Amino acid sequence: MTLYLKYDLSQTYKSVIEFVLKNANIEYNLVNLNEVQLTTPLELSEKVELQDQLSTFHIEIVDDPKLSLVQRMKFLIDLYLKDKEAQLRNVSDFLAEELDYSYAYLSSLFSEATFTSIESFIILRKVEMAKELLLKTSMSLTEVAFELNYSSVAHLSTQFKKTTGLTPSAFQRIIQKRKSMFPN
Repeated sequence: MTLYLKYDLSQTYKSVIEFVLKNANIEYNLVNLNEVQLTTPLELSEKVELQDQLSTFHIEIVDDPKLSLVQRMKFLIDLYLKDKEAQLRNVSDFLAEELDYSYAYLSSLFSEATFTSIESFIILRKVEMAKELLLKTSMSLTEVAFELNYSSVAHLSTQFKKTTGLTPSAFQRIIQKRKSMFPN
């Protein structure tokens, strides 16, 4: 039996943060998805305990606000790529408006922290999304290209090949061969 789930990633994240902080009896104000204002400072032992609790959910406390901003950018890029309405705007405008910083600053910070550009990160994420759609759905390559807002199948294929070293068709053949060799 397969369960198909739908969830709002930002709401799930918020719920996890609230759950952990309430269980630790920590008074807080959730500023945004990557920033929590504590009403009183934590002792080192409390901070270590909180980090242990958060790590269960693969959430890490970062001391550098710039790294937190980069994480917010990555999160917003993922939201942008999944939201057709958001994609009506330029990604640069979307990030600048959502984060209230100039795109030039955000781009510079992102490159400094990740050693890649925002544009390259978007391509990587879109290719990962294409791989997931090819793996988990019966969508054609044309449908995947349309779903991910590519201008053409050729554009998707070019980015896919540059990123993975495989054409989407070769990727699909490998997956089909694995499925036939290792059926569920």
